[in-house]
Amino acid sequence: MNSKEAFIKAGFNVVGTENNENKLLKFLKENYPFVIKDNEINIQELKAILGLPVDEKVNGYGLNFVGRNFARAKYAQKTDKELKINKELSKDFETTQNLVLKGDNLDCLKILKNHYSGKIKCIYIDPPYNTDSDEFVYPDKFDKEEAEVLGLQNLSDDDFARMEFAFKTKNSHNGWLAFMYPRLLLARDLLSDDGVIFISIDDNEQANLKLLCDDVFGEENFVVNFIWEKTQHFGRQKLNFYSNAEYVLTYAKNIKNSESIKRLLVESINNELEDAPLYNSSNPERKLRFKAGSVKFYIEDGYYNNTENSKYILINGVTVKKGINENDLLIKFKSKWSQKRIDEEIKKGTTFWIKSKNFAIRAIYHDKKEAIISPRQIIFTNNNNPLHTKGRTFKKVGVTKEETNEISNLFNGNVVFNYSKPTSLIKYLIALLYDYENERFVSDFITLDFFAGSGTTGHAVMQLNAEDGGNRKFILVQIDEPIKEDKPAYKFCVENNLPPVISSLTIERVKRAGEKIKQEIEKQNNTKDLFVTEKKQIPDIGFKVFKIV
Repeated sequence: MNSKEAFIKAGFNVVGTENNENKLLKFLKENYPFVIKDNEINIQELKAILGLPVDEKVNGYGLNFVGRNFARAKYAQKTDKELKINKELSKDFETTQNLVLKGDNLDCLKILKNHYSGKIKCIYIDPPYNTDSDEFVYPDKFDKEEAEVLGLQNLSDDDFARMEFAFKTKNSHNGWLAFMYPRLLLARDLLSDDGVIFISIDDNEQANLKLLCDDVFGEENFVVNFIWEKTQHFGRQKLNFYSNAEYVLTYAKNIKNSESIKRLLVESINNELEDAPLYNSSNPERKLRFKAGSVKFYIEDGYYNNTENSKYILINGVTVKKGINENDLLIKFKSKWSQKRIDEEIKKGTTFWIKSKNFAIRAIYHDKKEAIISPRQIIFTNNNNPLHTKGRTFKKVGVTKEETNEISNLFNGNVVFNYSKPTSLIKYLIALLYDYENERFVSDFITLDFFAGSGTTGHAVMQLNAEDGGNRKFILVQIDEPIKEDKPAYKFCVENNLPPVISSLTIERVKRAGEKIKQEIEKQNNTKDLFVTEKKQIPDIGFKVFKIV
């Protein structure tokens, strides 16, 4: 009897390796990527997820930091917290699918995992950057009492001394990593198989965060490190350079193949050669004939004998019926094509279209091809830069100052929040999501932000839905962080009978942004001579508020 048969006889399930596939290795790669390093199993990591005693001391290959296993135990620890509904703070409670959770995001994520595991397609977070201005208000505990609760009794006094020093030291990398680790593990559990996470960060922890995310999500699932141009105003010089950029680390839950890498995030899809203007100012004027039935019109049927644009001159009158020219169209303009080329293209099946009474004619090629436009790594915001980034459904991605102005406008001139990300940046990121199997942009998924702050992500989701008719939902999580009395936000809360905590601003921002979106759509829909098909639907601008108890 061989060893495999002996194990089976003893009652063990033996993982098969048929066709050179190790099912255990595959399972670990998909569910616990941090256990696999260079295609080998890290025994210490495996022991940790099994709840077996581990050596807390730092050694070996990989991102090791003081408190790593302690943090992993925090991830595995069940929460005794519950969510309690607050209808008074909610908006459109009966109909909305959006959520705002008040409380520690570690507990909230564990509760969400029970209901949303594998169901979140998009996560965007802007966590603390671990700078001098950051103050950790999250109640994470790393002491002997907590260790006993977590089943880590094997830690020595020296281990605790090292951990205590690491977590109490200002701007400690160890402490920040131990804080982020369990939250990212839970984020991974929540992501759908085709999901993606965007994480804003600056230079303080970018390098460490990249290694941590390689560990949590698997380095093979790294998509891109976006570089966002956060300001066009260069302030005080630091060490002989100006810092005007931040990063957005991007990971997929599961990049299956090269095709998914290409199409996971798509900026836009163009029909290659589909819609080409014929006008070219550097070409001479030509009198051109377009045969009857060769031009599609997107203007009202009728008879036309002049244009509203001096660049195009009608030589003869043309009758448009059912969107097609009934007679030959003779028109004079600076064309890049000759009459011979136009006749050749018509024979190939190329048609032409006119979308306005300007008679600006364009070619529609017969052999059109779809071209996927991938987003650039650098998100340029400077309008003077020829490569400045434009959103698919909106004008451009803005800078930090844009968000300050946006918040000020929503809060009656009060700047209740500083240094938030602009709504346009979040809109740009979540509008990139592409369903490569069905070849379409996705507009009906859940976006989670568990460092919600001022609520920019919720605002962005509602605004994007208003612009493209999508049905995206949001879940925001924000701890009840006290606001200092010397801050304008504190005064605003007191004057409006709101608890002086950050979550109050989160809720108020989303509520005001939703109302503004509603009013703008209603105003637009009431415009004279607007076709019914041109009227926009008001998106879901409500939210249910829950508090951790």
